[in-house]
Amino acid sequence: MTFSAKLAAKGAAVLAVGALALTACTNASETGGGAKPSGSSSSTASFDPSTVAKDDSLASQVPAAIKSKGTLVVGSDTSYAPAEFLGGADNHTPMGYDVDIAKAIGQTLGLKTDVQTADFTGILPALGPKYDLGISSFTINKERLQAVNFVSYFNAGTAWAVQKGNPKKFSLDDVCGKTIGVQTGTVQEDPDLKDRNDKCVKDGKKPIEIVSLKAQTDLNTRLVNGSLDAMAADSPIIGYAIQQTNGAVEKIGDTYDAAPQGIAVAKSDTAFADLIQKVMTKLMADGTYKKILDTWNNSEGAITKSEVNPTPSS
Repeated sequence: MTFSAKLAAKGAAVLAVGALALTACTNASETGGGAKPSGSSSSTASFDPSTVAKDDSLASQVPAAIKSKGTLVVGSDTSYAPAEFLGGADNHTPMGYDVDIAKAIGQTLGLKTDVQTADFTGILPALGPKYDLGISSFTINKERLQAVNFVSYFNAGTAWAVQKGNPKKFSLDDVCGKTIGVQTGTVQEDPDLKDRNDKCVKDGKKPIEIVSLKAQTDLNTRLVNGSLDAMAADSPIIGYAIQQTNGAVEKIGDTYDAAPQGIAVAKSDTAFADLIQKVMTKLMADGTYKKILDTWNNSEGAITKSEVNPTPSS
């Protein structure tokens, strides 16, 4: 299985702690060049996490150290819309479905939630001393499971989009000679499109015209105006692009190479990981989880069962 772009792009560049911190999506989004939309303040969520009721039974299980400060501190690399990014009137307010989930967890446990912008590679090593949770589109893999506990909550993979109605009759079965947009530094660019293009050339067909851009919003614009036949990106980004363009683009085909993402908890704190899993189970059962993902047009990534340290497929 090929992990989503944010996981792969850093792989060769970091070792040890850095290897544990690889995320699920794109390198460009990690560095601020990703899916953060222009005019992010217009993307204010319609779901209000403050409406989530406290669960006294679950709140009674909060560790004493966290209960005494009254705040759940969450580390997040807020540069990957629509999961976590900075927006609002001041363009510095953490937003996104991961942020809403973090706040819903806090509300359920009777805690305030402080989502702190963090360097991605620094989140997992700081669990415990600095952060109570890490929520930042972390793909669950074997390497990370050796260092932290994970509570599964979402699935993400690769998806494709075309103009609404697919006027160019694009098909994933016939990409040779097509103009395809992709965000620079992602696994959609390499190895996905690279491998597809190599096969086109090998089969004597026209090569793919790969349009690689740093900003996902620029790709969205080009797809809407018809200068691209299609674009490929992480599934949350495609879902959000559909929302941001008011349905001027649509998904084509199925999401593939999907991998589970997890909420990170310090390795030594298995009891707290168990508690977070119970909270996620409650949020799934009472509809809060679905409302959050629906708000950000990413219900496709919903899972039906949250688990502590699920076995990764690779």
